[in-house]
Amino acid sequence: MKPTILGVVTARAGSKGIPGKNTKPLAGKPLIAYTIESAQASGVFDRLVLSTNDEAAAGIARELGCEVPFTRPPELCTDDTPHLPVMQHAVAWLRDEQRYEPDWVMILMPTSPLRQPRHIVEAVRLAIESRADSVVSVDEMPAHYHPMRALTVDAEGWARLYVDGQPVKRRPVRRQDLPKAWVFNGAIYLFRTSLLFDPVEPSLYGDRVAAYVTPAPYGHNIDDPDDWERAERLLAGLA
Repeated sequence: MKPTILGVVTARAGSKGIPGKNTKPLAGKPLIAYTIESAQASGVFDRLVLSTNDEAAAGIARELGCEVPFTRPPELCTDDTPHLPVMQHAVAWLRDEQRYEPDWVMILMPTSPLRQPRHIVEAVRLAIESRADSVVSVDEMPAHYHPMRALTVDAEGWARLYVDGQPVKRRPVRRQDLPKAWVFNGAIYLFRTSLLFDPVEPSLYGDRVAAYVTPAPYGHNIDDPDDWERAERLLAGLA
């Protein structure tokens, strides 16, 4: 039986790095539109909803055919609010108010405008075929930032390797000698709904987390004005 999948676009108002980020035009259309359109084109979602406290974002979403069934509570709209309670609120509201309980939930952040419909489809396929608890999208970490090359500095100013505390002279020099390391890019978070309300350890991940490697540059995430400018250039190149 085909699993039911809920897509939740998260678009809190009040971005400080880029004011009005979610509704600001990027290469000719609001940032949030890229995520909504890719999600709809993927065809994997039974429902696509917006979690927001931003009326402007809500208006754009409705025009694009994305549901806005509720307003996110103020206590879940602070700068440091994690995604777990935001997802718990969205899923619990749909369950309690509309009796809708999906098998899976995918978080879709507008800050990944290069995410394509095929990436969403492939992530869902990976989750089902691998029998994972969750799937997260990742980029390979550049060798220069590899954790085995990172340092820690003690109170007296002495440096040692961050990973295992070895002397700096043990630092790997050749990029070819480093195992690949990966970092979240934020484009896709897909997880079993039951994880949200686990009585022991609620989470977005569970124990079996499958990594979906996003081809460059599609995992590009917008966090600051430089990221925004790069996204403009990348979109121009993909057009």
